[in-house]
Amino acid sequence: MAGPGASSGRGFGLRRSRRALSEINVVPYIDVTLVLLIIFMVTAPMIVTGTIDLPRVGQSSKNPVAAIEVTVRRDGSHGVRLRQQGAEETRVSRSELAEAVRALAPAPDSPVIILAEREVPYDTVVQALNSLQAAGLGRVGLAVRQD
Repeated sequence: MAGPGASSGRGFGLRRSRRALSEINVVPYIDVTLVLLIIFMVTAPMIVTGTIDLPRVGQSSKNPVAAIEVTVRRDGSHGVRLRQQGAEETRVSRSELAEAVRALAPAPDSPVIILAEREVPYDTVVQALNSLQAAGLGRVGLAVRQD
């Protein structure tokens, strides 16, 4: 029989120390990154950007429809008139505003512009805007002064 220090040929007597590797092998990651870079460099020139064909000023087939001005004053009164040189303004109440605009509209889709004085409360302008939109006048905008 062999003693405790003798080896039986199976390697039980030799102790190898196995430690976990704390290093990351980055070579495969670099390879993948370079392949992706080459793919993007090849495909980038092939990407077609969209172009927008904008209309030109001279291509309009219809004459613009005359707009209707709605004036909101700080005392709460409203005025309605066609946006033309020398057009007469008609004073109306807020409840009569939609009917007065419809009576002046040359077409059902005529644009309406709201002009409000600077001191008019925001709520008053919104109420006028809501009453016009509730009456089916969808093309309503607000006028501003550019300084």
